[in-house]
Amino acid sequence: MSDIVIIEEDKLMRGLLVEWLSAEGYSVRAAAADNAQVPDKADLVIVDVYMPRHEGAQRLRAVKAAHPETPLVAISGQFRPGLVGSCTAADALGVHQVIAKPFSRRDLLAAVHSVIGPAG
Repeated sequence: MSDIVIIEEDKLMRGLLVEWLSAEGYSVRAAAADNAQVPDKADLVIVDVYMPRHEGAQRLRAVKAAHPETPLVAISGQFRPGLVGSCTAADALGVHQVIAKPFSRRDLLAAVHSVIGPAG
């Protein structure tokens, strides 16, 4: 089973992401940025990169430094509306995919599937 870690400050968004991904068969661990530990092992980390005081960018750098081989998906309300996929923003952040908030379940699952494939 694919293991996904979600680092998201907003409790409602965190719960929604866990619900959507768990329903697809992924094993999901989630935490707020202030309590989040860099994951020991994960197949994918989803990080909100715009949080107060740029904590999301710091967390992103910490995860990348500790686990350089772990694929990352960045989500943010600061990305251009409708931005989904691998693009210049993803390259600049050093992540595999970016998704602008608000996004649909379909957008999230498409990004996850493109990075690690379906749960299984």
